[in-house]
Amino acid sequence: MADDPAKKRGNVVSDPVVRNADGIRLPMPQQWDGRRLCAGYIADYKPFSFVDGEGVRCALYVSGCPFACPGCYNQAAQSFRYGEPFSQQVHSQILADLAQPYVHGLSLLGGEPFLATPILLPLVRECRARYGLEKTIWIWSGYTYEQLCQETEDKQQLLQMCDVLVDGPFIQRLYQRDLPFRGSTNQRIIDLRATRAGGDIVERTDLTDR
Repeated sequence: MADDPAKKRGNVVSDPVVRNADGIRLPMPQQWDGRRLCAGYIADYKPFSFVDGEGVRCALYVSGCPFACPGCYNQAAQSFRYGEPFSQQVHSQILADLAQPYVHGLSLLGGEPFLATPILLPLVRECRARYGLEKTIWIWSGYTYEQLCQETEDKQQLLQMCDVLVDGPFIQRLYQRDLPFRGSTNQRIIDLRATRAGGDIVERTDLTDR
């Protein structure tokens, strides 16, 4: 079997490569554990973003994503050691930026946020402790909602504290330029509060990227 390009980019995932027809790596349930894989790096932090979710948001891009979707817009961040180590200074800066009254909330992107739980769980817990439900938390993932419900405990804890999930891998053949907050038509914007309350998946269909 040929070498996995993900390894050459610095990933520490060593499981056999299984790809679907669109070239996306497919994990078995609980196969990828962020508590083991996360190297503690982030690709970027963008305070006061207007493009990463609804309203003005603080957007944190974590590093590491073994889905390796062809056409990924942030391919460099597929490496778990891309960028720089997440620090207490960045942690504190995010929480301070969220205090601004015009900031609607926190956006978690990647990379794959559900494989960065050692970084994100403490951050999200403190965000909730300080701001309650006043600030919304959006999260993007290559996992679907259904997959996350069968995943490791840390992933489910993170999911429970978020308000909106943009789920599913980027599929290049389903790309549409004008989709709000996502790249391909398979990806859903799920209202997690409404989904938890009613038991059925509730998608947001009222959004634009302006």
